[in-house]
Amino acid sequence: MSETVTVDVVLPCLNEAEALPWVLARIPDGWRALVVDNGSTDGSAELARALGATVVTESRRGFGAACHAGLLAAEADLVCFCDCDASLDPGLLTGFVAAVTAGEADLVLGRRRPQGRGAWPAHARAGNLALARLLRRRTGLRLRDLGPMRAARREALLGLDLSDRRSGYPLQMVVRAADAGWRIREVDVPYLPRSGKSKVTGTWRGTWQAVRDMSRVLAQPPDAPAGRAGAGASSGGAGAPSGGGR
Repeated sequence: MSETVTVDVVLPCLNEAEALPWVLARIPDGWRALVVDNGSTDGSAELARALGATVVTESRRGFGAACHAGLLAAEADLVCFCDCDASLDPGLLTGFVAAVTAGEADLVLGRRRPQGRGAWPAHARAGNLALARLLRRRTGLRLRDLGPMRAARREALLGLDLSDRRSGYPLQMVVRAADAGWRIREVDVPYLPRSGKSKVTGTWRGTWQAVRDMSRVLAQPPDAPAGRAGAGASSGGAGAPSGGGR
């Protein structure tokens, strides 16, 4: 690559001490891990610091609150997001970053492909599928997943003026990026059985809450985000993202 690539990886964290060693060991060399502690009581923050991560404290509970706190704390040109529960390998983000840096996409999303039984509960998968269909209706994007693993440029993300601080945050990012004409790509990533219990979709109640949060995002009328993803943004709208493995 001709440009110097600097990357911050935002890792929202709520009681993930069991998973942190595995996750942080897979952060690519030279990248910075931003572990956003969202009220952990199991020593996650202390462990993350001991393992070399930068720890950001976000007292307001919520997946979106943690993600956005990490985005605001980021300093690198490129920012990645990844769950901190060992269900996704952050080492795979190198391909995401390469696509953004090369100008092939403005936002790269990971399409989760379950590996083994229990990796993705049926109720969570059903909720995700329903939301993907609603998203297609709202934006025209033919995405098959709304997973948390993604990469984009920091300034462009800040320009989207994201406001959701609950489970709707990842969806709002995609919707506003589509409205701004970003090129959005989806690529396959292995989805492993997570460490511990999911705080969002591990139960029917959690899944219902996530679907409700995201449905509110989809109900919002299209607006005009502050800016496009950069000079490489396409002029013909978001279009249909290209799926496929790496």
